[in-house]
Amino acid sequence: MTTEQIISIVIFLITMTAIMTERVHRTVAAITGAILLIVTHILTIETSISYVDMNTIGVLVGMMLFVAVVKNSGIFEYIAIKSAKIAKGKPVNIMIIFILITTILSAFLDNVTTVLLIGPMTIAITRILKINPVPFLITQIMASNIGGTATLIGDPPNIMIGSAANLGFTDFILNTGIPVIFIIITAIIYFLILYKKQLAVDEENILKVMEMDENKAIKDKSLMIKSIILIVLVVIGFVFHSNLQMESCVIALLAAIIMLLIGKQDAEEIILGVEWSTILFFIGLFIVVGGLEETGVIDKLANLLVSATSGNMILTMIIILWASAIISSFLDNIPFVATLIPLILTMQQTGNIDVTPLWWALSLGACLGGNGTLIGASANVVLSSISNKNGYPITFKHYFKIGFPLMIISIIISSIYLLIRF
Repeated sequence: MTTEQIISIVIFLITMTAIMTERVHRTVAAITGAILLIVTHILTIETSISYVDMNTIGVLVGMMLFVAVVKNSGIFEYIAIKSAKIAKGKPVNIMIIFILITTILSAFLDNVTTVLLIGPMTIAITRILKINPVPFLITQIMASNIGGTATLIGDPPNIMIGSAANLGFTDFILNTGIPVIFIIITAIIYFLILYKKQLAVDEENILKVMEMDENKAIKDKSLMIKSIILIVLVVIGFVFHSNLQMESCVIALLAAIIMLLIGKQDAEEIILGVEWSTILFFIGLFIVVGGLEETGVIDKLANLLVSATSGNMILTMIIILWASAIISSFLDNIPFVATLIPLILTMQQTGNIDVTPLWWALSLGACLGGNGTLIGASANVVLSSISNKNGYPITFKHYFKIGFPLMIISIIISSIYLLIRF
């Protein structure tokens, strides 16, 4: 290994350790790691910026601004109360309903957008019921990653894979969508067993929920109508963004700009409502992972995965599935997927073999692997930040104890599916 590779690995490990142990604020840890890569000349300012996924940052900023305006209409409180009343005020039913809503929305919206919409609703209703929202928020984080696995547009790795392998929306529904159904059913059972004792609530609080009038939660009817129209247009925009020849970040930022212009809200207040610490965390994390990519460490790792299988397609498929899942729990899955895509294409061209199973293994592993840790996916970081800001901290250790076992279960189900399918 070269000196540059060793330095980039050491900085990466120190940064990740600081984030995981939470002895240093994760944003401070990520930015420190990024600066150290520049100070040690592993990256220049220009190259470090090139590793920041501006599409992801754009979606984050755009949807945070969008949701900051929309929430002033009272729509989240309205949906929260309506959903809770449909669930008869019972926390178990509310959890299941919100998991299903999150899963379905994540299949057609960006995961971050979904949790930005669902998170405030959850906190609002759990406050009425006087129970801890953390179990609900954790289940929604995981549901968003599971739902995002099902479609071409649900998660950035799927968009990348679909483009490289010429796979369409239907291809993903028929291949990754099928195991997702079994995984979400298993996840619901897992959550209900895990959180059964924490979902007890006083009958008095249930009655309070049932007596509430959801219509009174609407603060600005005009803004609510505008919000609903824009939310529908955003969904359509995300589904057809490739046909419109627009990046998803353009859709998100355009929606934010329109809402800022027509929402008639205090722009200063809306801008301050963005989770800027989360944005800076992602920028730092992209650069830290970029250090590994710049020095060839990710390349070496990807080559090792492929060469270790000696061309056995089934073995390669399973190794890519599991390695993608484990690595994507701790690393951003976008650069990892970007590195593996050309390798799979090379195998197809030089070996003249059908690599279709490898695309689905990569998709399932990279997307579902995001559930493994609190930093495994964008949705995890965003929703945990919202929870922390509202006084309900979600620690790396607490999340890991719940998320990592579910991720392993998800990959076992995916392994069985792929072995039967191929």
